[in-house]
Amino acid sequence: MSEELQMKPWDVIKYPNKEITDELIPHYKGILSLLGEDVNREGLIKTPERMAKSMQYLTYGYKMDPREVLKSAIFNEDYNQMVIVKDIDFFSLCEHHVLPFFGKAHIAYIPQGKITGLSKIARVVEILSRRLQIQERLTTQIKECIQEVLDPQGVMVVMEAQHMCMQMRGVEKMHSVTTTSDFTGVFNEQATRDEFVKLISK
Repeated sequence: MSEELQMKPWDVIKYPNKEITDELIPHYKGILSLLGEDVNREGLIKTPERMAKSMQYLTYGYKMDPREVLKSAIFNEDYNQMVIVKDIDFFSLCEHHVLPFFGKAHIAYIPQGKITGLSKIARVVEILSRRLQIQERLTTQIKECIQEVLDPQGVMVVMEAQHMCMQMRGVEKMHSVTTTSDFTGVFNEQATRDEFVKLISK
């Protein structure tokens, strides 16, 4: 089993890479100083180290391959109806301001002889979201990963998210929600998309 598959998210919390942590600490000290803080005051002495470890966890998706995760649990199955995993919580960082965006992902695929473990769909979302992202790209990457590995009749992904870059800064619109979608194959048919939207709305 590859090192990437063996690694779990909490491993990054327990065992962050010491070399990376040591390299990041002076950068975070410099940022805090430039912002006007005293990095030697009691409350901030360990903050650069905490930030270095935290960012390794928030971006651990770079160390894992979502395709390998899907490949680890593929089963031959003669099932050709819609498989839906909805309300998958996700958290990511916007690459423009490095502020969080978070929400729920809803994913459907129609198999073509191969299925995967349901938890692996959620793992794909988790891995790809734990990188610097934009919601539009994240939606497409999830779709492409599932389509490439499972080769189903079609895939559809819908993501709904709140963006802190809109709520904490800029226009400061507190209750705005951004929805994105992408699809392949049989989901190009309006009736199939409508069925999926109806099922995730229940």
